[in-house]
Amino acid sequence: MENFSVERLDATDISILRILQSDGRLTIKELAARVSRSATPVYERVKRLEQEGYIKGYVALLDPDKLRRGFVVFCNVKLRELCRENAEAFVERILAIDEVTECYNISGQFDYMLKVMAPDMAYYRDFVLNVLGTIGNISAIESTFVMETLKSGPAIPLP
Repeated sequence: MENFSVERLDATDISILRILQSDGRLTIKELAARVSRSATPVYERVKRLEQEGYIKGYVALLDPDKLRRGFVVFCNVKLRELCRENAEAFVERILAIDEVTECYNISGQFDYMLKVMAPDMAYYRDFVLNVLGTIGNISAIESTFVMETLKSGPAIPLP
């Protein structure tokens, strides 16, 4: 793969982002030691990266199985009529549904791909009927059930 440069980011910024992706709980002092810089400039860099939107936030990664949300389904949705108003109404409804953890506008046979996290198949069946089924303008739904997660994570590849 080609190496790429990101406007306004130098090697230290990239290192900071890479390290924070793997452990966002590091103190500034610990982060500074890992990038071989002093704490004050590293603090200023992190604040700049946050202000410029490179760092959108910090989260704890939870275990979906322990929280009874380990049944993962990728649900493709086709709208009956695709226009701005219908798309906006659909997205507004989807954004309010907790079980939908990701939503993508896609090309191809379907218009949207949803990642749905549920406790089990029965719950998902009810979800399709009683939640997705109440959204107007859906003409087709196709579900793909995850049998095993082999690689998953929030990290973005960096140079």
